[in-house]
Amino acid sequence: MFGGAARFASSCKSCGLDYGRFNVGDGPAAFLTMILGAVIVGLALWVEFTFHPPVWVHVVLWVPLTAGATLWGLRVGKAALLVSEYQRRAHEAGAKDLKQD
Repeated sequence: MFGGAARFASSCKSCGLDYGRFNVGDGPAAFLTMILGAVIVGLALWVEFTFHPPVWVHVVLWVPLTAGATLWGLRVGKAALLVSEYQRRAHEAGAKDLKQD
């Protein structure tokens, strides 16, 4: 399904489904940024106030965790949105979709 870390391949290797016709966009990225930001900052504050570690411990903990969670979350979010569009046969609206009264 993916051709890169968070980029879709051009088509499915098994069935040949063209992924280019789906418009996943940046919705999963924006949603994921808000959720992960709140969780990571909350955890970092909890670690800071509970254990009082040096700054390098925060860097070692939070940078890889944030990067890994972001890549994993983007893959899951984009795949879920693509599946949702496929199941609902979603497409961009055009002139034929506008209703004339």
